[in-house]
Amino acid sequence: MNLFTRISSRTKKSNLYYVTLVALLCIGSYLLGIWQNTAVNPRAAFDDSDGTPCEQFTRPVSTKDLDFDAHHNIQDPPPVTETAVNFPSCAAELSEHTPCEDAKRSLKFARERLEYRQRHCPEREEILKCRIPAPYGYKTPFRWPESRDVAWFANVPHTELTVEKKNQNWVRYENDRFWFPGGGTMFPRGADAYIDDIGRLIDLSDGSIRTAIDTGCGVASFGAYLLSRNITTMSFAPRDTHEAQVQFALERGVPAMIGIMATIRLPYPSRAFDLAHCSRCLIPWGQNDGAYLMEVDRVLRPGGYWILSGPPINWQKRWKGWERTMDDLNAEQTQIEQVARSLCWKKVVQRDDLAIWQKPFNHIHCKKTRQVLKNPEFCPHDQDPDMAWYTKMDSCLTPLPEVDDAEDLKTVAGGKVEKWPARLNAVPPRVNKGDLEEITPEAFLENTKLWKQRVSYYKKLDYQLGETGRYRNLVDMNAYLGGFAAALADDPVWVMNIVPVEAKLNTLGVIYERGLIGTYQNWCEAMSTYPRTYDFIHADSVFTLYQGKCKPEEILLEMDRILRPGGGVIIRDDVDVLIKVKELTKGLEWEGRIADHEKGPHEREKIYYAVKQYWTVPAPYEDKNNTSALS
Repeated sequence: MNLFTRISSRTKKSNLYYVTLVALLCIGSYLLGIWQNTAVNPRAAFDDSDGTPCEQFTRPVSTKDLDFDAHHNIQDPPPVTETAVNFPSCAAELSEHTPCEDAKRSLKFARERLEYRQRHCPEREEILKCRIPAPYGYKTPFRWPESRDVAWFANVPHTELTVEKKNQNWVRYENDRFWFPGGGTMFPRGADAYIDDIGRLIDLSDGSIRTAIDTGCGVASFGAYLLSRNITTMSFAPRDTHEAQVQFALERGVPAMIGIMATIRLPYPSRAFDLAHCSRCLIPWGQNDGAYLMEVDRVLRPGGYWILSGPPINWQKRWKGWERTMDDLNAEQTQIEQVARSLCWKKVVQRDDLAIWQKPFNHIHCKKTRQVLKNPEFCPHDQDPDMAWYTKMDSCLTPLPEVDDAEDLKTVAGGKVEKWPARLNAVPPRVNKGDLEEITPEAFLENTKLWKQRVSYYKKLDYQLGETGRYRNLVDMNAYLGGFAAALADDPVWVMNIVPVEAKLNTLGVIYERGLIGTYQNWCEAMSTYPRTYDFIHADSVFTLYQGKCKPEEILLEMDRILRPGGGVIIRDDVDVLIKVKELTKGLEWEGRIADHEKGPHEREKIYYAVKQYWTVPAPYEDKNNTSALS
């Protein structure tokens, strides 16, 4: 016990020393910490060589809240203002504002060759910074295919055509809606019967004819009824006294644009369309040295057809109803026939009110005839036949790509396209022949596969994109090879594929070779279409492409103008770009969110999905105190 007591006493003394030592160390550490926090740089307190008092180095009190949000790079994104930019509603009378097709602005331009009726855009300082409203009573359009035959009156409140075309079965107005019986000036029995007549003269059913262009389309019934035969038509007509023509077409869910054949090329590449059509479109085909037929020749594929019905075809029977002299009509047809021969077109048939010509498959024979027929001359080889954005229309014959002289006249210049539907995913001739050096056949096929995956992912983000019939009119603002549209080919939608004129590669010819349609566009300007044209907008890297060229809010206001109330938007871009875009869209009253890339959260590219809110101008009696801004 004595021994145990001595050991216990020694242990207690050791514990007391240990506790005392630990306490002294803790007190020392505490005092050292207080001293270190009295200056930003402790060594400055001991270094007064520059005479600076130590008090100047005391740490300021921070009022900044801690930020626990995830960031995608080392540098923080620019701070976002608490109040978003506000874009007020434009006045009610601007509900159909179409900036580059404004009637008042057009009066400044020459009347010769209808120059004043083609595209003229406002100066930058004239662009409205307000949201174009839907008219009072606007309703969501009918779903396709019902929309082909019916539209709400409130959406396109114009009755001029119902009066002026009353006897031609174009459109009729009943109660609160328009009905489209499918008639036209030259097809009173309806567009279906008219197309059947054409089908008895050339084959429309074997897939060799997929893309068509309808000049002076009216309400686009020709294009509307060709859709059931797997033929997609680019319809266009000017914004004139029948101002609702193209607007009716788009409201019906039929591809169309505002446009006219005047002094500049149509905004399409060469060798784009398998068929061109004019039904009493009132274009003076034989005049101006045949320039308009030469433009049709430029956009027509080798072996493609041009169909003409109406004056002067069948003038021998129709001349009295047209209120023109026989000599006048005979001279007009003779002039057209001469121009067609000078283009080396072959007249396939003329039966009743229809005449059909065919463009040659190549220019082997045509080059030989130039020795006899001096006019028109071939366009210079250094002239790009696909350049068609504010490009002057020339009176020359666009040469087809070279073929071997030893080959026969059926050899397709530039390469033969597959028949539809194989044409959609087959490697296009422009890619196979290396016309676009950076795009190999393997790269094209990989791009097609990529967009199938992306569209599948999109439908998970926007369930309405996958809902049959919810969307009908779509636009892809930077289409590249048309992969987005190709991935939707089995859905009841159509896509206007846009190739920006600022894009590195002009790929619109490839898009047409796939059997899709599209146009050129500069997104710093307004599109040649009416407000509320599209149900859905897809924009891939558009804002990155236009950095330094125009402000993102200008592009967003144009997107808002052409998007229908309740329409959807998907924007792909760098995450920092999307953060700014998302903030701006608050001022448009879009509701959206930024989602991860389809490959996962570690990709800098993100996806912004948004919906335009459903709103219209107030009822007329509520509009007295409207203070909508126009600036």
